[in-house]
Amino acid sequence: MHLSTSLVPTLREEPAEAEALSHRLMLRAGLVRQLAAGVFVWLPMGQRVLDKVAAIIREEMNAIGGQEITMPVIHPAEIWKQSGRWDGIPEMFKLVDRHGREMCLGMTHEEVVAWLAAREIKSYRDLPQIWYQIQTKERDEARPRSGVLRTREFVMKDSYTLDPDDAALDRSYGAHERAYRRIFERCGLVFHVVQSDTGMMGGHSAHEFMAPSAAGEDEIAMCASCGYAANVELARSLPPAPEFPQGAREDVATPNARTIAQVAALLGIDPRLTVKSLLYVAPRGGPILVLVRGDHNLHERKLLRAVGEECRPAHPDEVPALLGAPVGSVGPLGARVPIVADETLRGGTYVVGANREGFHVRGVKPDVDFPCRFADLHAVLPGEACTVCGQALTVERVIEIGNIFKLGTKFSEALGARYLDETGQERPIVMGSYGIGPARIAAAAIEQRADADGIVWPPSIAPFAVHIVVVNVRDEAQAKAGEALYAECREHGLDVLIDDRNERPGVKFKDADLLGIPVRVTLGNAWVKSGLVEVRSRRTREERRVPRDEIIATVRELLEAG
Repeated sequence: MHLSTSLVPTLREEPAEAEALSHRLMLRAGLVRQLAAGVFVWLPMGQRVLDKVAAIIREEMNAIGGQEITMPVIHPAEIWKQSGRWDGIPEMFKLVDRHGREMCLGMTHEEVVAWLAAREIKSYRDLPQIWYQIQTKERDEARPRSGVLRTREFVMKDSYTLDPDDAALDRSYGAHERAYRRIFERCGLVFHVVQSDTGMMGGHSAHEFMAPSAAGEDEIAMCASCGYAANVELARSLPPAPEFPQGAREDVATPNARTIAQVAALLGIDPRLTVKSLLYVAPRGGPILVLVRGDHNLHERKLLRAVGEECRPAHPDEVPALLGAPVGSVGPLGARVPIVADETLRGGTYVVGANREGFHVRGVKPDVDFPCRFADLHAVLPGEACTVCGQALTVERVIEIGNIFKLGTKFSEALGARYLDETGQERPIVMGSYGIGPARIAAAAIEQRADADGIVWPPSIAPFAVHIVVVNVRDEAQAKAGEALYAECREHGLDVLIDDRNERPGVKFKDADLLGIPVRVTLGNAWVKSGLVEVRSRRTREERRVPRDEIIATVRELLEAG
């Protein structure tokens, strides 16, 4: 590709609207342009990265027996109503066609796969199957952010396994886990595999593949001692218990103290001896008072599992109406709503809101002084003990780049996907679902490898392998040598970009660093004077001056070094 005739609109200034590093660099390097909130146009350089990622995915999926298909983006409402998910996903785009039929834009394809399996799979002889696609998905994301990491439209590789029983599903699940590891390793990413919540997918087991990054929207808890790793929405821990004081229950004045920090400072106590009382409202169950220890935060996904439905925080005007006290003064004593308390509150005595402004109550015992049920509700904190081995946990921010789910028979039973076993008995097909986000792989690679000058692509997914910079295109010798080297790289199967623009050398070198192509070959005065070119690794910044006949070998050596 010749840069002089290509759409690579690099920017000198930092885009004001971009917060994540990957978002800033994707805009500056001309990989993407934003059409609307969460909606992006992928420009030629960005598209080449997606194509490289997709090629790796296809190779590894085909290697485990995957068969590529293409399913529609628009789905009839009936199949989602059959599965029971039509009313449960607020992020789903829904529409009505000109004939009054309800439709939706697919954000995942379990229903379509089960519908297809119901028509195409008849016997155990037809199983197992692995079907996959690389397809556009639509999601009515409430808060698009972080560039291509959280969008309203995105490309996804999703695959689905169809098996006769749970043992076969375990084999398919293991094959996908190994394939995913190879995909992310080949894409040059550092990643962790962690236990995760099944969420809207349902099923009975799930894992996520997480790439460490400060731009990540998720957090994971990990134990370096035993290898335990889980998304914080599922992770469990053993927090250190405070030293509980002795004494009878008593009211204490806490004027103008509304936060845990203010109450603890006023009373001169460890924040771990206090309780946060949070009022939530469930659509079906109504109001519920949620309790966590003062040093902890509630994880709302854990609350969803505890109560069985999505809950919202109560509005400020709802709190006094339901509990008789304003926010900052509420507590569990005498509360006329159900109470669910974090399991760390079992045993001990705590300071809680008195349900009257300006007062708290000391010496309160959960499940003794007020009725409650216990559940794991708190988000794990760094340093808390691992529930498996007792060693300290670490918490790391990450980007989700892939996920795998054991769906079981949830979708096959709902949509009638059955097969006849060896005895002629009809059984539901056992399903698995597996996703990868190619754009997330690209963003994670940028986040993990970028330096102060720009992107540093892994060779496997870089838009080009070699970036030829002709320092002065008006010099006929340099221009001809650049074109000859460009042709030779192509003959040797190397993806090559040549900067043949009539630009200042400084501009060309800055753009080369920004674009992050693994190897830069510079043709300048050294070529004219002594027949040497400069070959430079973008990652290590190692520079070599080599004669014409050693260029290809040197390029390959630097590419292999990553």
